[in-house]
Amino acid sequence: MNTSLYSFFLLTLFSSTMITLSSNHWLLAWIGLELNTLAMIPLIASPHHPRATEATTKYFMVQTTASAVILLAGAITAWQTGQWGLSQPGSATKTLLISALLLKLGIAPAHFWYPEILQGTTMTTALIISTWQKMAPLALLYMTLDTLPTNLLLMLGLTSIIVGSWVGLNQTQLRKLMAYSSIGHMGWLLMALAMNPKLATLTFIIYLLMTTTMFIMLINTMTKTTMDMGTIWPHSPTQASLIMLTLLSLGGLPPLTGFSPKWLIIKDLTLNHLAPLATLTALMSLPALYFYVRLAYFTTLTTPPITQSTTFLWRLKHTTNLMLTPITMLTMFMTPLTATLYLTT
Repeated sequence: MNTSLYSFFLLTLFSSTMITLSSNHWLLAWIGLELNTLAMIPLIASPHHPRATEATTKYFMVQTTASAVILLAGAITAWQTGQWGLSQPGSATKTLLISALLLKLGIAPAHFWYPEILQGTTMTTALIISTWQKMAPLALLYMTLDTLPTNLLLMLGLTSIIVGSWVGLNQTQLRKLMAYSSIGHMGWLLMALAMNPKLATLTFIIYLLMTTTMFIMLINTMTKTTMDMGTIWPHSPTQASLIMLTLLSLGGLPPLTGFSPKWLIIKDLTLNHLAPLATLTALMSLPALYFYVRLAYFTTLTTPPITQSTTFLWRLKHTTNLMLTPITMLTMFMTPLTATLYLTT
């Protein structure tokens, strides 16, 4: 894609998200979501491959359906209450609103489109879908949180964690695996949202850091499958080590950053007399930890036979990503700042 066009679509993507984030009106929020979808479609279709075209069609159908349901919910609310305010959805529109936002976020049980679309596009576009595209629907979820049933959010969160953990076990394609990882993390986010919105903000920030770090390193090393992970070491020993630590952080292994939100969410569930749910949540996240550890094993401990021509390949690569160093440090070593971040978010 032409650089100018690419920049234009990215600017539209940013602007449309800002419209939704700053709006307190159903119609403005809907306009922001629609502009967001229209800007995302050319980015998904840019590889000009049949699989990319299929992913674009699926993304368009899913997102427009969800946006139409949100507009319908807003119209019903305006008809019932006489106002278009986001913070006061009508009683009849809560189910419509939750269904539409679940579909937009790719949270189970409305997650089936998400792995397929990530698999059909490039790693860079998959990064945008997995991070930036979550912001606008989550903002609407935050704004309407007071009227949403807590028990429903907790059950949806647990469902998402189960789906993300168990279905991710079978994946060999890294984009699909990252999609199920995102589904599982969104489940943790829903649980945090039901308990404590401040904790949900911290959880989302840490999710953004970990997912962005992982995708950038996958883009740099050009790995697409689990078998490719074993070939990273000859090309970049440093990035192979960083990928291993990032995967363990995604799995929530202490003392890495990914442990902090899970620890705080389980603590809040226990304090709210939901110890059985906290225990079940922790147990259901173990399969996800298994596939992260398995990937880390492929990356650092399972390497193909190294010949003389591949031994020093890492010396030939001089391109560096300036963004990678700070976000990698935050992905791994932010746990000591947990208390400060928890109290200030």
